Amino acid sequence: MSLPAEADPEHDFPPAPAPVPPPVPVPDADSPADPVGAATLERMAVAPRYNRWMFERLRPWVGRRVLEIGAGIGNMSAFLMDQVGIDRVVLTDTEPFYLRRLRERFAGRPHVSVAELRLPAVDPRHVAERLDTIMCLNVLEHIDDDRASLSALRALLRPGGRVVLLVPALRGLYGTLDRALGHVRRYVPDELSGKLRTAGFGVIHVEYFNLAGVPGWWLAGRVLRRRLIPTGALRWYDALVPLFRLERFLPWRIGQSLIAIGEVPA
Repeated sequence: MSLPAEADPEHDFPPAPAPVPPPVPVPDADSPADPVGAATLERMAVAPRYNRWMFERLRPWVGRRVLEIGAGIGNMSAFLMDQVGIDRVVLTDTEPFYLRRLRERFAGRPHVSVAELRLPAVDPRHVAERLDTIMCLNVLEHIDDDRASLSALRALLRPGGRVVLLVPALRGLYGTLDRALGHVRRYVPDELSGKLRTAGFGVIHVEYFNLAGVPGWWLAGRVLRRRLIPTGALRWYDALVPLFRLERFLPWRIGQSLIAIGEVPA
């Protein structure tokens, strides 16, 4: 009597189906395409001292007709609204979710408009605005071809206009926070200045900003490997901003961010 053959698991059973990848979220006006980025903006919204400190450092280079790139939920845009001497504000973003938030937040202000803008594309309607200032804060580091985007910004500005940049600084700080936020790079002064000049700007100012943020970003992103800025640490940091403002008296410093001002030749 013959015994039944031993089952061969490799041939007697059908192969397991391949895992189905999770669906890719489709951007819409009700939910952000990047939940980590949206959560970070919401956390930064409750750091008013830090946001005001940043704006005040940039204000000397802001003119009368301003376009903001990547305005998000309007954390920095809010400071533009009631500034004496600012006649026109155009707020832009790429996501329907943020565009809806901006329209709701700044509705009823006749000198403010909200529009989609995807660098390095240039919309002729924005060129017609005769802009003298473009604010691009914590945006350029997300863009693969930052050179083409800087050239696009130059095309949007009238002669004598300025681009006001704020970007993450110091390559050694790059960690999990940067990856979670979609940062392609962090900058150093020579690199950023060179890219501005290549795009046709004159570089009139470059400085590090936020020395006190360096150890916190390094700890959260390189040691603790966080994906979001810790809320508790951010509250403490915001409370201490009056002390951190004293960095301007230091003869030499580094910083978590770089400020760079490029000017179109008149």
